[in-house]
Amino acid sequence: MMISRRRWMAGGAALATTLAARPLIAATVTAPARPIGLQLYTVRELFSRDPMGTLEQIAAIGYREVEFGGGGYDTMDHAALRATMDRTGLTSPSIHVGYEAMEADLDGAVAMAQTLGADTIIMPWMGEAHRTAEAWPVAVANFNRWAEQLSKVGIGFGYHNHDFEFTEKPGGRSLFDTLVAESDPQLVQIELDLYWAIAAGEDPKAIIARLPGRIYAYHVKDRTAAGEMTSVGEGTIDFADIFALNTEAGVKHFYVENDQSPAPYLPDIRTSFAALSRLRA
Repeated sequence: MMISRRRWMAGGAALATTLAARPLIAATVTAPARPIGLQLYTVRELFSRDPMGTLEQIAAIGYREVEFGGGGYDTMDHAALRATMDRTGLTSPSIHVGYEAMEADLDGAVAMAQTLGADTIIMPWMGEAHRTAEAWPVAVANFNRWAEQLSKVGIGFGYHNHDFEFTEKPGGRSLFDTLVAESDPQLVQIELDLYWAIAAGEDPKAIIARLPGRIYAYHVKDRTAAGEMTSVGEGTIDFADIFALNTEAGVKHFYVENDQSPAPYLPDIRTSFAALSRLRA
């Protein structure tokens, strides 16, 4: 996610003990296993200081995909990042690029995606200035325009939700409803952040049923009973129930994310990797 992310919300326990105690992750999902990815915003502080070393540690845990977002990746040496990914067996199917960056330099975003090997650019966040009854339809029209331009060079486009798309209703219709109604379903995909959808009071399964085949990826992050973010398997979200609809959703990628991953970060993403591995067993 981008550094301008929503407000902050308020690891290293033994994995075997922790996972054995979690009833929600014991269920078997029938959908075929997909590689487990990590949204790099989760480890943005580590990544900004030592990007190559952080990628190596992520790969060593077992992750096979990463999604670039935050940590200053946009100003780094993308060829060097790609070389490290190639060496460690990582791929980056998608990257996050902000609205203003897309407006200013679409060609630059394309070059960045191509160098990193990404097939999709995701819009990760929209500031309040764009979330009005007048500005939002303009933004969605730009999504359509960018998606069409990107499709000509073989790159997809998607939108990542937070909670505000569901809760903010300028003119009486939610931002999400406007996005769905006015975006091209053949060109604009959805990266469904399960935590934020639930935080907004939405049912991810109902969203999937509404948008079959349009879910490009999940952001998999767990939520405590108090509403805080936590490692996958440590909270209350019934991922197995949601993942039963993977085929209907059309989901291609599963990105672990924790906006508030506690330092030293690696125990948190190890816990999430182990839990998600069991969910997809």
